[in-house]
Amino acid sequence: MISENLESIHSELPPEVKLVAVSKFHPIEEVMEAYMAGQRCFGENRPQEFAAKAVQLPQDIEWHFIGHLQTNKLKLVLPYASLVQSIDSQHLLDAVCFWAREHDKTVDILLECHIGQEETKGGLTDEEVLEICSNPPAGVRIRGLMGMASNTDDEELIRSDFARIKALHDKIRAGFPALKDFSELSIGMSGDWRIALEYGATIVRIGTAIFGPRRY
Repeated sequence: MISENLESIHSELPPEVKLVAVSKFHPIEEVMEAYMAGQRCFGENRPQEFAAKAVQLPQDIEWHFIGHLQTNKLKLVLPYASLVQSIDSQHLLDAVCFWAREHDKTVDILLECHIGQEETKGGLTDEEVLEICSNPPAGVRIRGLMGMASNTDDEELIRSDFARIKALHDKIRAGFPALKDFSELSIGMSGDWRIALEYGATIVRIGTAIFGPRRY
């Protein structure tokens, strides 16, 4: 079933858009089923689970961390992550930069924007994003933006959320030419990824539509 789901999604996904298979809460056996079907990019949101899978699974997997990251868990994530999509505060950014300098590495990141209507969702304001981009810190490479639309069946509201982050993405690309690697827009999940494509998504994060309901 997993391989069939992947094939179905790829049949609709433009080749230039990266599919992150969100494997959180799914066992290694299911991740390997997706891997054997050709999937190489996976996303996790819990540091302990992320680190455990990263060391047990094939080393050519491209791991993205997509969840809230506490600063005391950096050592579980940063050694393995190809991209940290969820830099959602200045405090976290500062901690990642410090870790990167301490380990003589450059960490690829996305800035997570608060675009949904729920107050409980994290993320940077537009003003905070622009401030960071105007003075990018050492130790990280800002690759783009990430956001989650409102959890709603109202398609117009989802479109409004995606339009807002797309506008901010375009503003940064036009206004900050020094950010030469700023190109990614990670929007769209299992329920709204097709809409996200209309707003310039370069990365979509799909879990349930690939793996089904979470296993644990």
